Amino acid sequence: MKKIIFIALFIFSATILFAQSGLKTGEQAPAFVATDNYGKELNLKALLKTHKAVVLFFYRGQWCPYCNKHIQQLQDSLQLLTGKGAYVLGVTPETSENINKTIGKTHASFSIIQDKGYKIMKAYDVNYVMDPTMVSKYKGYGIDLEQNNGNTDHTLPVPATYIIDKSGKLVFVHFDKDYTKRASIRSILNVL
Repeated sequence: MKKIIFIALFIFSATILFAQSGLKTGEQAPAFVATDNYGKELNLKALLKTHKAVVLFFYRGQWCPYCNKHIQQLQDSLQLLTGKGAYVLGVTPETSENINKTIGKTHASFSIIQDKGYKIMKAYDVNYVMDPTMVSKYKGYGIDLEQNNGNTDHTLPVPATYIIDKSGKLVFVHFDKDYTKRASIRSILNVL
């Protein structure tokens, strides 16, 4: 029953995402500098100097079963991804405490960035603000975005995945407003 409720919420929330389109393959990836969950400063340009590519993905929070499944798949395939020269990097609006919950659930060992001001989410055109009705529905199902993200603006990302090559170009984009669909590991590996 809980799974059906989540699916209904996700499909409903997907209908409000029409303003977002994400970036397109071939575009220059927006540069950023941010601190990850290990306290390490990450600079996209510097990462691209030392890696063949960056697999950049956006997720909503530890409360999201689809996010957790995707993160677990990335973790399970991390050696394959890094073996092809990729640096895997997650971006989320959730607090560092909740990032730790995500890591506990998924055993993720790659970098995750808390995007407090949504600079990265906005630059990649994946951010959107949930309407108050949807926020209330989420709360009714035990999902408190204010507690999870440490703010009251209810901004979440479309769960998207981008692969950025050494030149800083987007060579792969998975941007699907259907909340339940994520980039497959196979499709990511095929590009790397």
